[in-house]
Amino acid sequence: MPKQMQELKTANVDVVVTVSYPAALIAKSSGIATVIATGSGDPVAAGLVASLARPGGIVTGLSDVATTLSTKRLSLLKELLPQVRRVAMLWNKGDRGMSLRYEASAVAARELGVTVQPLGVSEPDDFIEAFETMAILMVSDSLTLLNRRRVLEYAADRRLPAIYETDSLTREGGLMSYGPDRREIFERSAALVDRIFKGTKPADLPVEQPTRFLFVLNLKTAKAMGLNVPNTLLALADEVVE
Repeated sequence: MPKQMQELKTANVDVVVTVSYPAALIAKSSGIATVIATGSGDPVAAGLVASLARPGGIVTGLSDVATTLSTKRLSLLKELLPQVRRVAMLWNKGDRGMSLRYEASAVAARELGVTVQPLGVSEPDDFIEAFETMAILMVSDSLTLLNRRRVLEYAADRRLPAIYETDSLTREGGLMSYGPDRREIFERSAALVDRIFKGTKPADLPVEQPTRFLFVLNLKTAKAMGLNVPNTLLALADEVVE
């Protein structure tokens, strides 16, 4: 990736839009103006920007709201399964942005009275480790998404309720997901790129936060797991996969 970024710089690319913390970090070190689209965790805690209001460098974009989202995801799990007390959190421990997101999720879980079983992975073979848990929360990045079939199949085979960050995983057979509307993420990214093209410096463009969130529920998967989905939970869903 560093080589690719240098090639972009040599080609006089004006802006790079990144979708991951490692990509954002490498783009920043290249000196190219960078817009974080998604997947970078908290850009302040990760050291990508000085603050959300005043990024202060060549990076701006959209920030995570991990603590808020994790609280919501866990509350949705408890709405479906009130007795849940132990949740496995699956994330890429080699990605600092995702590790920060895991830490925020763990804090949110403790506040809800849920015990967290950390399951940090760093390579595909790590996914075969057993989950001694009642439910799963998967943090999405390139590694976990590339290995999503392992997680989806594991959860289905063992009838483990799981909630994901990306709605596409629910449509692929995951139980449910809650996260920012990716259409909005990329629309806002395009708007930031437009402003940079027109001369505004990234340092003067406040980092934004998503405002639209989607809760998607796969009723077919729930029935296959023998789960009785409360009407109150169905009423909250923006989309129900049947």
